[in-house]
Amino acid sequence: MADLLASVEEKRRVFLEELKTAEEKASSPTGLPPVDVRALHVRWLGQKQGVVTELLAGLRTLSKEDKAPAGAAINRLKNDVEAALSSLEEKSLLFERLRKQQALAVDVTLPPRAPRVGRLHPLTVVRRRIESAFASLGYEVAEGPEVESDWLNFEALNFPPDHPARDAVDTFFVKGGGEGKDRLLLRTHTSPVQIRTMLAQKPPIRIVIPGRVYRKDDIDPRHSPVFHQMEGLTVDEGVTFANLKGTLAAFSRLLFTPETKIRFGPTFFPFVEPGVDVAVSCVFCSGTGAADGATCRPCSGSGWIEIMGAGMVHPNVLRNGGIDPEKYSGFAFGMGIDRIAFLLYGVPDLRLFFENDVRFLDRVWS
Repeated sequence: MADLLASVEEKRRVFLEELKTAEEKASSPTGLPPVDVRALHVRWLGQKQGVVTELLAGLRTLSKEDKAPAGAAINRLKNDVEAALSSLEEKSLLFERLRKQQALAVDVTLPPRAPRVGRLHPLTVVRRRIESAFASLGYEVAEGPEVESDWLNFEALNFPPDHPARDAVDTFFVKGGGEGKDRLLLRTHTSPVQIRTMLAQKPPIRIVIPGRVYRKDDIDPRHSPVFHQMEGLTVDEGVTFANLKGTLAAFSRLLFTPETKIRFGPTFFPFVEPGVDVAVSCVFCSGTGAADGATCRPCSGSGWIEIMGAGMVHPNVLRNGGIDPEKYSGFAFGMGIDRIAFLLYGVPDLRLFFENDVRFLDRVWS
């Protein structure tokens, strides 16, 4: 029995040494993995080959009188080992939580991180550049609602209900939004603000109208059901077609380069007469039609890029705006802000403006 008791004390000494080593590792920067705690548990308390288990098995060799004191000594060792390993596991988990918290903590000795600087969206930059160019020509910015009546969006602008031109600007109607002239829809252009402005004030009128517009277009690199438009309106006595051309020529030189030229081509819009397509000399090839020894792709070698439609305000539109066409005349124009951004920045896909990819938006737009 004396040998067994001596063995128990020797095992206790060995366990305390292993426990000390494990506790030091648990409190170290690397920590004690849970697998090491389990390995200690198996080594000392395992059911088949555990140190304490083997000591208990040795009781079979003792006499009946020696079993009681020897068993009590082994049980004391077993209880001490169980308690110590349970405490070790708790310490290991505690130190692991502390290490994770420290990893997330702010090191106050480090220099501060520079705050992330926000930037204007490229379409906002382009819109402001256009507004600034027209402001220098004496124009004011006007705005209006995106949900309009059929009358303001179409009929007042010389689009009768059966006019085929409506097909080109098919839009989204508001469910339960009335019938006939009062039917509500998402505006297809910012032109309703022209009517609103003419009804609210008398000439002279010089405004530009930025804003979102909606049409039932499929999404592709060049089209979107939501896009941005900038229209303009001038109404006064004696306004001529020459004033329209001079204004747009001055605007183009302000927005692009002082050498930029413009070209008019005849076209049809219900709300102007006559109507023109307005093109500018290509900003990529300086109007030559060739770039880097090859055909200029943006202008397809023509040297010109169409940027807007324009024309003299139709007399019916002036009447619907409460203005006498016998006394006053005017011109109007409209362009896509997104298309201007295409030209200024060479963006290959319209969808980049709406997908909110920070890698794209984080560029410095000017």
